[in-house]
Amino acid sequence: MDVSGVRKTPPSIVKLKPIETTPETFKEFGQVIGASPDGDKFGPQDAQLVLSRGIPRFHIMQLKDQPLKFASITHHASVTQCLGSIGGHAWYLGVAKPSILDPNEIKGDAGMKIMKSSCGHFYIPPAVEDVRIFRISGPKFLKLNLGTWHAGPLFKADTMDFYNLELSNTNVVDHTSHNFRRQNGVEILIDD
Repeated sequence: MDVSGVRKTPPSIVKLKPIETTPETFKEFGQVIGASPDGDKFGPQDAQLVLSRGIPRFHIMQLKDQPLKFASITHHASVTQCLGSIGGHAWYLGVAKPSILDPNEIKGDAGMKIMKSSCGHFYIPPAVEDVRIFRISGPKFLKLNLGTWHAGPLFKADTMDFYNLELSNTNVVDHTSHNFRRQNGVEILIDD
């Protein structure tokens, strides 16, 4: 029981099997970028970035204790974030399709749960059944489309380093989250 005397129900566990990340399997959420020969011309195989809404920040992010489960998922409406593991070690990312709404196109809710982010944009919270888990390994990185919901990077090791391209203030002014435990009564476990 919590301090209010109300019994808290433990969350239901939803187990999801990971999908191996390829350009085809990940296309609804963003791009998978692999190595290309030096001197190749820019084209659709390259990360199609949106970095014009702030100061880009490219940094190495060291993460510790990121087990293969999550209860919260996040999206960014102003940047196409890029993530990749240093050394090409295996890692996992939970994702759901972008659900940002154009305020000019909202004509009643049509049964949808429309929310307004503290960042100012409108969105529909992701449904548990729409979450996919991707396993990323080898020399590649992911470019997330604007608004792609994501949880992770998650991994089996104690510590991993990732390169991360976002805006300098992404986690301050462009960070919208949905808590599956609080809103849906579930926690997602990666079954690998």
